[in-house]
Amino acid sequence: MLNIQEYIESGRLEQFALGELPAAERAAVEAAAASHPAIAAELAAVVAALEGYALAHAVAPPPAMRARVLSNVLAQISTADASTDSGHASTGPTPAIGLRADIDALAHAGATAPTLLGQRPAPLATSSARSPLALAASVALLLSLLGNAYLYNRWHETDTTLVALQGDQTRLASANTVLQREASAAQSQNEMLRDEHVRVVALAGTPAAPQARGRVFFDPSTHRVFIDAKQMPPLPAGKQYQLWALHNGKPVDAGLMPLDATSGLLPMKPIAAAQAFAVTIEPVGGSATPTMPIQAMGTVVM
Repeated sequence: MLNIQEYIESGRLEQFALGELPAAERAAVEAAAASHPAIAAELAAVVAALEGYALAHAVAPPPAMRARVLSNVLAQISTADASTDSGHASTGPTPAIGLRADIDALAHAGATAPTLLGQRPAPLATSSARSPLALAASVALLLSLLGNAYLYNRWHETDTTLVALQGDQTRLASANTVLQREASAAQSQNEMLRDEHVRVVALAGTPAAPQARGRVFFDPSTHRVFIDAKQMPPLPAGKQYQLWALHNGKPVDAGLMPLDATSGLLPMKPIAAAQAFAVTIEPVGGSATPTMPIQAMGTVVM
């Protein structure tokens, strides 16, 4: 069964949002989100957070660029007016035509960037004697294209870095949460082992499993139970170890051991009272009553 909280804290959702997962793992995340509303909600929150972070840090073009472009355009307009007043035709390209070429080139190069208010630039006249209104419109269009192209390029350059840093921060936070949880569990186990009320029950193998070994740590005052099952034999496929507390001759379910019970102390279900503990092999998911034979057993010494 999928542990939803561990899955959310694993960092897979952040990697999915950043596009870091291969196709197979992306499909697995999509399937998990489709099957579990909590995962889907967390994935949506991660994507929204990354998009909001990128939009909140958008950078406007520097004022110096606007002033420099405007000065250059006004100079070209003045040159065009002087040429018209003199009544002599120029043998080379006029400044107005050069201005058009600059605008057309910029519009072509920034085709993938958004234009002002989402509009397409209108075709420009090729006449060297433009009206002031047309020239002013050209200036506005040029400034708009420059500003939008600048913003687009800056966003394109910084977006990947910002998103990567956000992803790293999220992964570090998730890893820190896991470490804190493990440290808290280790401290709790250490305090329990040093408690004088704790009873250590040695589990010895039965004729059905002579090599089975284990230890149960039982605190009658707090009802806490832990088991060290590192020396239990490997299980066949589809089976799982289950711990039982024996009280007045009746077995009480004390919990299932993880399929990979090879490291550390495993917390089990609280038990109010027990004279002995026993381990059986059950189908994955456990049983309501023990399946014989017993694999390992030990008596509580009070």
